[in-house]
Order: sequence, then structure tokens, then C-alpha cells
Amino acid sequence: MKANKIIYWISTGLLCALMLFSASMYLRSPDMVAGFFKHLNYPTYLVYPLAIAKILAVVAILSRQSAFLKEWAYAGIFFDVVLAFTAHMVAQDGGWTMAAAGIVLVVVSRFLDGRAFAK
Repeated sequence: MKANKIIYWISTGLLCALMLFSASMYLRSPDMVAGFFKHLNYPTYLVYPLAIAKILAVVAILSRQSAFLKEWAYAGIFFDVVLAFTAHMVAQDGGWTMAAAGIVLVVVSRFLDGRAFAK
């Protein structure tokens, strides 16, 4: 039980750090990120909405106030990292490693979420 909590908090902390780093990059350097999006054939108008969604997902997961919002946050992050992984693999640009790490972190965090806090 204690090991589940430790692994949960490590994976969740790393996942949230990854999402917040990504969102901060989107907000601080939107033109650079738009260039990445163009390279991956994603529309550039997604830069700001994705940054906001990532921040809100982190808040929903860490606040643990609403199970409904937390589930949607996990789902949104999962879709984000899977689509990023796929886009980088198709582009063959080698940028898939952080997305792969994100996939592992979101799966571990979500899997242990219920187990670490079971009563």
C-alpha cells in the first residue's frame, strides 16, 4: 500500500511536471511551438488551447476534488501524449521519447490512483 502511494506520487509528479513544462513552452514561445506543429501537420491554432488544457488537467489531477474531472484530465493527457507519439513517429524526427515517457507516466499514475488511496 505504501509502495503504491510512493510510485503514484512519483509518476504523477513527473507527469504533471511534463505537462506544465510543455504548457509553459507553448505560452512562452508560441511561434516556435507553432513551427513544431506545422512540422507535425497539426493546426497552429491549437497551441494556446492545448496549453490551457494541460494546465487545467494538472489542476484537476492534483486537486483530487472531482473524480469526474480527474478522469477526463487523465483521458485528455493520454490522448495528447498518444497523438504526440504517433505524430513524431510518422514524421520520423526522433522526438517521440518524451511522448513515450508521457504514455508510461499517465498509465502508471492512473492505474495506481485508485489503489494508492483505497480505503
